[in-house]
Amino acid sequence: MRADLLSRVDGLRTGRTPFVLATVVRAERPTSAKPGDCALVLADGTIDGFVGGVCAESTVRLESLRLLRAGESGLLRITPRAGDGNEEPEEGVRTVGNPCLSGGTLEIFLEAMIPPTLVLVHGEAPVARALVRVGHALDWDVRASTDAAAPIAADTSGVVVASHGRDEVAVLRAALKAGVSYVALVASRRRSAGVLAELAELGVPAEERERVRAPAGLDIGARTAPEIALSVFADIVARRPRVAAPVAGADTPAEPEVAVDPVCGMDVAVTASSISAAHGGGTVYFCGTGCRQAFLDDPQRFAR
Repeated sequence: MRADLLSRVDGLRTGRTPFVLATVVRAERPTSAKPGDCALVLADGTIDGFVGGVCAESTVRLESLRLLRAGESGLLRITPRAGDGNEEPEEGVRTVGNPCLSGGTLEIFLEAMIPPTLVLVHGEAPVARALVRVGHALDWDVRASTDAAAPIAADTSGVVVASHGRDEVAVLRAALKAGVSYVALVASRRRSAGVLAELAELGVPAEERERVRAPAGLDIGARTAPEIALSVFADIVARRPRVAAPVAGADTPAEPEVAVDPVCGMDVAVTASSISAAHGGGTVYFCGTGCRQAFLDDPQRFAR
């Protein structure tokens, strides 16, 4: 991996930006790519690096966006030999026939890099400290704060208030306003009812108050601070969306929009980075520059 690309990876991880790392693991001649060539694919379809020509890049873009949405990784095989649909599928391998390739076959490992689940814990009591320890054991990004005015990141999955009376209402209101999917209060049932009543007095709608998990966590008979932390994280896992949500501020990222190249019939991701041309008051997308030029030379030939 080039040093500049490696530096970009570190920056994306630090900034909690989802991306796919595409690495060529096998190249059958004739191909322009070689094993070890790699590229980064961002959620907007931008590609930085090299994994083959524009036709291969187009396929990598679309398949990367699909994997990024699912939060999964996989092996992509791109071959110029279009299948007849009767081939036995190989587990863990996505084979795409791309007739525009100059020849050879590429196998590219697409590794989705999804930021770890981000949870904000407000408080510094034993339960708050236990939440941080247990969260880190899960490889989650758990951040502790005692500042009620601390900003809540757009991709925060959970806010847990464990401050034993300090700034509870203010932090809960901020979390609800930010649209955080999991909002919880570590407190007794009596204390929880009192805090929810305060939220009602401040004009927080009933449907918003109902989103607050108070008391926090699943009822597993937890007694110690670590057990309470365990019950909270178990509740978060049980309630999270079943489709990964790598895109900041979105619970279920949309399936990438797909267009069909009118020249070769390949599926192409509709992104600002894709090769396209204006035609007939709309936009036509292509897998590569060759198909684009063929279309522009004689659009009526490819009218559908």
